[in-house]
Amino acid sequence: MKNNIVATVVTFLFILFSFHVVYAAEDKPVVVASTTQIADFARQIAGDRAVVKSILAPGADPHTYQVTPEDVQIVLGADLCLENGLHLEGKNWMATLAKDAQKPIVTTTDGIRPISIDDNGQSIADPHAWFSPRNVAVYVRNIVNAFVQLDPGNREEYEARAKLFLQQLRVLDSWIREQINRIPIQQRILVTTHDAFNYFCYEYKFNANNNFLSIAPVGWSTGAEVGAGMTPERRRKVIQSIKESGSPAIFVETTINPKQIREIAKETKVKIGGELYSDSMGPEGSAGETYIGMMRENVLLIVNALK
Repeated sequence: MKNNIVATVVTFLFILFSFHVVYAAEDKPVVVASTTQIADFARQIAGDRAVVKSILAPGADPHTYQVTPEDVQIVLGADLCLENGLHLEGKNWMATLAKDAQKPIVTTTDGIRPISIDDNGQSIADPHAWFSPRNVAVYVRNIVNAFVQLDPGNREEYEARAKLFLQQLRVLDSWIREQINRIPIQQRILVTTHDAFNYFCYEYKFNANNNFLSIAPVGWSTGAEVGAGMTPERRRKVIQSIKESGSPAIFVETTINPKQIREIAKETKVKIGGELYSDSMGPEGSAGETYIGMMRENVLLIVNALK
């Protein structure tokens, strides 16, 4: 009898605890980000005050991503949506998801001065703005403002977490400059699969002979968007740039098929310096599962290959 009473009490407490956990989780705002980077920025600010989900999984390409029925359900359950903007999300799939679900959406690059790049005579804005930690500070401020509007009661917490993250970004920027200074200026030649590293090259002075912009065989998008695809002329220019620069290494990217860049490496007789995180962060448990982690690992890889 005594054992039955104890078992009943334990069961009741378990049910009560489970109900409390489920209720608490459902009571939190749900924020849905388009990319892994934006989701990480949002988590840094939200802490335990919101549930943050990412549409893209680690390793996915935002330019060519195809929306799934599961994505539609995720956005239907959102209180707020976050996108990169600048046409990173091919055919504006995140904005379309939010509009169809009648959910508010914030473009986290608002306020950033984009780098303009030429694509066959057409000027386009480079969407990969997060490759400069200084730009990420703008992402963070936009996200904080959105969180405060969504959940004003926790404003002080959001702002406090953002303040700490902004300090971490300043330290990251300083550390990157310190590491990059180990590479002689004439050896700061960064060749990657596609035009994802313009902001990084401009910020840290790579590719001086290319106006401090990316050297890549394909444009900023890897799909059927503006700037997509490798043309014979672009390939020729990349090969010529590699040969003229004397760069000891070129790099593949985690979200892009490495076949083309490996062929170019073989033709120009330079080594593959490693695999860089670009449009996506790394999987859970990897060194690049956070923004700071992916930037740290990229920099170490670049420095070790080029110094």
